[in-house]
Amino acid sequence: MATKAAAARKIKKVVLAYSGGLDTSIILKWLQETYGAEVVTFTADLGQGEELEPARKKAEMLGIKPSNIFIEDLREEFVRDYVFPMFRANALYEGIYLLGTSIARPLIGKKQIEIARATGADAVCHGATGKGNDQVRFELTYYALEPSIKIIAPWREWAFKSREDLIKFAEDHQIPIAKDKRGEAPFSVDANLLHSSSEGKVLEDPGQAAPELVYQRTISPMAAPDKVTRIKIGFEKGDAVSIDGKTLSPATLLKALNDLGRDNGIGRIDLVENRFVGMKSRGVYETPGGTILWQAHRAIESVTLDRGAMHLKDDLMPRYAALIYNGFWFSPEREMLQALIDKSQEHVEGEVTLDLYKGNVMVAGRASPKSLYSCTLVTFEDDKGAYDQKDAEGFIRLNALRLRTLAMRGKNT
Repeated sequence: MATKAAAARKIKKVVLAYSGGLDTSIILKWLQETYGAEVVTFTADLGQGEELEPARKKAEMLGIKPSNIFIEDLREEFVRDYVFPMFRANALYEGIYLLGTSIARPLIGKKQIEIARATGADAVCHGATGKGNDQVRFELTYYALEPSIKIIAPWREWAFKSREDLIKFAEDHQIPIAKDKRGEAPFSVDANLLHSSSEGKVLEDPGQAAPELVYQRTISPMAAPDKVTRIKIGFEKGDAVSIDGKTLSPATLLKALNDLGRDNGIGRIDLVENRFVGMKSRGVYETPGGTILWQAHRAIESVTLDRGAMHLKDDLMPRYAALIYNGFWFSPEREMLQALIDKSQEHVEGEVTLDLYKGNVMVAGRASPKSLYSCTLVTFEDDKGAYDQKDAEGFIRLNALRLRTLAMRGKNT
């Protein structure tokens, strides 16, 4: 039976972001029953590490026509057009989060809109809950790209109140339920090529340490090898292009850094963050390759960026990171900031040497043909007139003028 809201919207065809898991399979069947709409499924390979063909078979089993099943390998596009532009900004949300989930949502949403246009669908649907950030990220993307699109958010609409209600619906509609899906999961997981995030249940109390079983992308730093792994990362225009002299595609390079990070216990963070919807939440994130890449990019910028450009980027970074976290990837202000950031990267090239050791990423060296670092200027030895130390006296006196003026006023009161 259709809900009043569903009856009012008269949706004919809907594109569902579909993982093939139990929750999105329930959503698929619920859409068919509630809206009487034709469902198109879209499954994205963002490097989450799962086989995607089972999603196709599951969709077919639930009555979806083969022509309405879309599965796309987006790994290269994800890293090239979303992860790398974000890393050019050295983006961190609240000083620590590398935005692994946030940056994936605009790509998924964009593809849903493209499929909606190609198939003539008048609606899109996501499986994000009404308490999280992802509903905002998906829907801001949808509206930015297709202002008149209709959006279905089942978790804000349906009457299910518990896991038992969902299981019963699945049983009533012959939706297969894996044994490990019948009970409450100890925590929820979202993963892609950049990171994995774990939230909820056993992680809800921020005062309790996360159990080791939460960590899926990295070994414990304490269990990592008691020896240093040295690598070199090459950069061109702010993007990593090689490891140890071997040129790699964006996704292949990030995968290789993930492997190196995993084996050295790199990239674990446990944080309480401020969600855009207003509440605080505790999450455990693993970003092994991204953590290495972030450190390397900062290192190559340290020798190739002018002080003013670097400090301006650092000033703007929190705003840029918040735009991504809050779902405004397709906003004019993010695009404006991106243009500025990309301009700053024109001469960010060279090679960074890193030592990886028990959860740590240590910069061992950096070299660039576009380096602004001058040994002649910084040496404590005779600099042959490159820098006259006497000039510093006037520089200091000019900068001290207002401080001296303030101090004299204080003496006269």
